[in-house]
Amino acid sequence: MEHFQPILLEVWRRACRQPHLAEAVSGITEILQRRLPLDRLVVLVLDQGHARLRTAAAAGEGVAHADPEPPSNPAQERLLRWCAEESLLRGPADEIARRLPGLLPPGWTGGILASGLRLADEPLGVLVLGATGVDAFQARHEPLMAALREPIAVALRNDHQLRELTSLREAAEADRRSLLSRLGRQDITDTLIGAGTGLKDVMRGVQQVARSGAPVLILGETGSGKEVIARAIHTGSARPAGPFLRVNCGAIPPDLADSELFGHERGSFTGAAGRRKGWFERADGGTLFLDEIGELTPAVQVRLLRILQDGTFERVGGQQQLRVDVRLVAATHRDLQAMVRDGRFREDLWYRINVFPLRLPALRERREDIPAMASHFALRAAERLGLTPRLPTPADMTRLLAYPWPGNVRELSAVIERAAILGEGHKLEIERALGTGTSVAPVQTSAPVASAQSGIESLDSATRRHIEQALASTFGRIQGPFGAARLLQVHPDTLRARMRKLGIDRGQFIPR
Repeated sequence: MEHFQPILLEVWRRACRQPHLAEAVSGITEILQRRLPLDRLVVLVLDQGHARLRTAAAAGEGVAHADPEPPSNPAQERLLRWCAEESLLRGPADEIARRLPGLLPPGWTGGILASGLRLADEPLGVLVLGATGVDAFQARHEPLMAALREPIAVALRNDHQLRELTSLREAAEADRRSLLSRLGRQDITDTLIGAGTGLKDVMRGVQQVARSGAPVLILGETGSGKEVIARAIHTGSARPAGPFLRVNCGAIPPDLADSELFGHERGSFTGAAGRRKGWFERADGGTLFLDEIGELTPAVQVRLLRILQDGTFERVGGQQQLRVDVRLVAATHRDLQAMVRDGRFREDLWYRINVFPLRLPALRERREDIPAMASHFALRAAERLGLTPRLPTPADMTRLLAYPWPGNVRELSAVIERAAILGEGHKLEIERALGTGTSVAPVQTSAPVASAQSGIESLDSATRRHIEQALASTFGRIQGPFGAARLLQVHPDTLRARMRKLGIDRGQFIPR
């Protein structure tokens, strides 16, 4: 074996230095051609989910990246068993294709030298070398082939982990973009709508608890923005660079909750084809947001209590104690105290997660935020739908303020987007978007409208009333995306000049 140690060292270097398998395989093929009579090389990865081989990387002359044809069930079992045994196979391509259907990519001819690949007793795939001559590979080539299995398996595993990390990063970025889109914000550090008004007390609590690392329980109705507050806690914590993962406990099937939260070992149950990390492991060093925690079964509540107590857990089917450092933020729309009294939620878990409760008010309890939020959602809808930006008129704001919003912020967002679609870029069809029969109270302004008996209202009086309606709906704000000037479609300086002329004081519209 000593005579091919230098070439093996080169293969190890290339396998470890190149994170992408395709690049590593190209260089390894050139190295091996100095010692082996090969003209093509392919690495096949074992697709555990579909129990078949797929092409992970290939190099050499005339190599196609086509996957092997999946064999029938008996042949499939024989192929998978051979892959797991990590044994060598040498011979003509047509003979090997007959012995192990599903191993070779279509169209392969000549001589073949192949071996299964595995690490830590886990089958990963297959390394296949091809040569033009049927008898090109001899018994003297097999020791080098056997030595190649480990570096190629490491390269295959590294490539798989890199793809997994890339996929997770892309998913996290997609979640981030989705969240920012739902909020109508460009960046997560933007000011939260209502932070200084309807959510002032909540944000004060967020600032107090964020850096402490203590568990937080967010209480609020569905659609009130609990995830937004959870993310604000994570952003203001001592671990903002760590992952922020959201789990909807109500969407997890009860029989899979253990596996989803804590992971499982290969073979621990039917369908567990490989080891899987749970949400707690994936959130290590960051924040795990358990939404609708009241939906967890008592059995899962016990395991959750343990990890909150000492930070340790075991994967399903495993015996090794694992430790994670995870900040827990939980949320629910249920009355957990009532569930504790009824025996549907563990009292000791309630005390663990209720260290710092934050009650998130419903939208109907912070109506002063509706104008700013409606304007945000209107601008966002216009951008997303490719429409001319249109903001709610004072009459629209009156309707929005009068509506009870049982679906909270989520419903407001949907209504504004529906209104933008119905208005086709010309206006917001708020009344149609809310549905027929919406009853609204008239806006009260300081200048009464003249009745038919007293004659026609003066132009100044009508202008004053219109400006005051706009100021009332924007809470005295003049400029900016949510200001009265934007609503009235005039320059802010023009509006200020008109207000001075009419003696309008915007201070009376600013909430005290």
